[in-house]
Amino acid sequence: MGGVGKTELALQYAIAHRESYQGGVCWLLALQDVGLQIVQFARIQLQLNPPEDFDLQAQVAYCWRNWREGEVLLVLDNVTDYKQVKPYLETSSSRFKVLMTTRQRLGASIAQLSLDVLQPEAALELLRTLIGAERVDEEISQATSLCEWLGYLPLGLELVGRYLARKEDLSLEEMLQRLEKKKLEQPALLKPKSEDDMTAQLGVQAAFELSWQELNNTDKQLACLLSLFAPAPIPWQLVEQCLPDVDAEEIEESRDDKLLNLHLLQRKEKGIYQLHPLLREFFQMKLEELEKADVMKRAFATAVIAVAKYIPETPNREEIKAVSTAMPHMAEVANNLTTYLNDKDIISPFLSLGRFYQGQGFYEQAEPWYKKCLEVTKKRLGEEHRDIAPTWNNLAYLYNSQGRYAEAEPLYLQALELRRCLLGEEHPDVALSLNNLAYLYDSQGRYAEAEPLYLQALELRQRLLGEEHPDVATSLNNLAGLYNSQGRYAEAEPLYLQALKLIRRLLGEEHPHFATSLNNLAAIYNSQGRYAEAEPLYLQALELTRRLLGEEHPHFASKLNNLAAIYNSQGRYAEAELLFQQALQLMRRLLGEEHPHFATNLNNLAGVYYVQRRYKEAEPLLQQALQLRRRLLGEEHPDVASNLNNLAGLYQFQGRYSEAEPLYKQALEISERSLGIGNPLTIMIRRNYANCLRRGYR
Repeated sequence: MGGVGKTELALQYAIAHRESYQGGVCWLLALQDVGLQIVQFARIQLQLNPPEDFDLQAQVAYCWRNWREGEVLLVLDNVTDYKQVKPYLETSSSRFKVLMTTRQRLGASIAQLSLDVLQPEAALELLRTLIGAERVDEEISQATSLCEWLGYLPLGLELVGRYLARKEDLSLEEMLQRLEKKKLEQPALLKPKSEDDMTAQLGVQAAFELSWQELNNTDKQLACLLSLFAPAPIPWQLVEQCLPDVDAEEIEESRDDKLLNLHLLQRKEKGIYQLHPLLREFFQMKLEELEKADVMKRAFATAVIAVAKYIPETPNREEIKAVSTAMPHMAEVANNLTTYLNDKDIISPFLSLGRFYQGQGFYEQAEPWYKKCLEVTKKRLGEEHRDIAPTWNNLAYLYNSQGRYAEAEPLYLQALELRRCLLGEEHPDVALSLNNLAYLYDSQGRYAEAEPLYLQALELRQRLLGEEHPDVATSLNNLAGLYNSQGRYAEAEPLYLQALKLIRRLLGEEHPHFATSLNNLAAIYNSQGRYAEAEPLYLQALELTRRLLGEEHPHFASKLNNLAAIYNSQGRYAEAELLFQQALQLMRRLLGEEHPHFATNLNNLAGVYYVQRRYKEAEPLLQQALQLRRRLLGEEHPDVASNLNNLAGLYQFQGRYSEAEPLYKQALEISERSLGIGNPLTIMIRRNYANCLRRGYR
């Protein structure tokens, strides 16, 4: 491509190897008359006098025959049409070596060295040579960003470097801001007249303009369309979808014969292409000059939005992989081209990006897309539009997944209220909101508030959607989970079994919901000490999650934790400890240390140390988990009661009764208030407390 340093490299080679070419080094400008340049060179440098009555080609041949002894290097700089220069080249003698620079890909018979842009470290080094190492290293972060913005293009780096060298008080941060503002029209990217010692004779934009002039209208329109894509790898199938009325072979010809041939486009791998960032800026400038610019933007936005339908609410690893190359371009639409989307599609890019990241457990990356969805939707559709409710709901669900319950609740309530107002009580979306709000209360241990909402959502779904619907299975699972948390195992088990059968029939066994359902059923068996029934289900759920979501996902970490718990209950401590540690590391990396799941993992790992009497290792983990749960879940959560009970037990077994008793008492009060006096957790804490009192008074 233009500006990559072809001429400079050829020049440096010629200088470095001048001694090897005893016959001389002849530098020719391919855009001028090559034959005339050869004759003039021979006359001036070699004192040859070809006959005047010969035509030009014969005079050139005379020069070759009478050239002085030794190997000769002929450099043809900037060849745009090889056919025009070929007749003048000496091909009969091997002592004449020809080195050409060109933007084009020449025939297979000509050995080629394709130049790419610089590597990041080499780009920084070039900048150091131009403005000084100290100046670069003082603003190394800005220098790195500057090189990245310039796409590591040697011409861009040299021009900007020389500009900075002339302006010693200009910071690299300010330089970057100026480039962002004026793009290719920034003076730093123009070739100044004062820089006579530069090999390059053109600025960046002027260098690109030479290649632009070689394109026909079809080629130019394709280049402009490509500039709408994000500065990321472009799946060619998506390009073709932007041009449904254009013959695919015609597009392919423009791509291969012109854009690729002139190095205006790069082929990264099969079906994947990419523009250099500065060429993208150049083509975007050209796009704004086209009458069809708005038509092209709308076509691009429409094609990208069509990808959204391939992203389900809970995507698996294969579904994530299938759309991953399209997601940077989805972000480009969301950030810059929502004007070209109709009202019906306005939430699609944001929703897709949120699901894409949330489906991988990347909650921090998902959040800004859900927030922006809410902002854009309100601005376009108003506060009372039905699409506002899903945006509230999605953001609330994300917060719930992160344990940010206080932020999730008002959003869930707003979504429920709006749906009731717009859709009435008898609508599946109202059932969804009821279920989600109940799930939030369930996560907080507010079981008395959660149960009636779960029951109402289940009844609505059964009546509106029928018994054979995945949403009914979700409601059954959630209600069963509530009963399991309350120790109501006889009520929970048949619901879990019913949900599992439904999901197997409706979604199949290769679905994340099926893995969740297996895990839930195993959990109730584990709670009842039915380990032989629980273990194979946990193993199946873990393997299915590994296959569908991968090992770098919070759901995989949760299932590792669950399997470890059953090993711990069975006295298989070495196996349990290894899995607990693996799950803890995953949770720390994926969700951070300020998450309820991380606290659960700390508590569980402490448990395996505790039963092995490794009290010094267990105590700090239990204290950290308790502190986290109090802060994240509040003082009245059953998990806080459970944690207090575990820490009290640790103290009791060490004979530290005065420390254990108040913890047991506090745990019992919380459990009785939140779960009731007949709950298995409450009963266990009461028994432990009584035992501690007896031992403490002996």
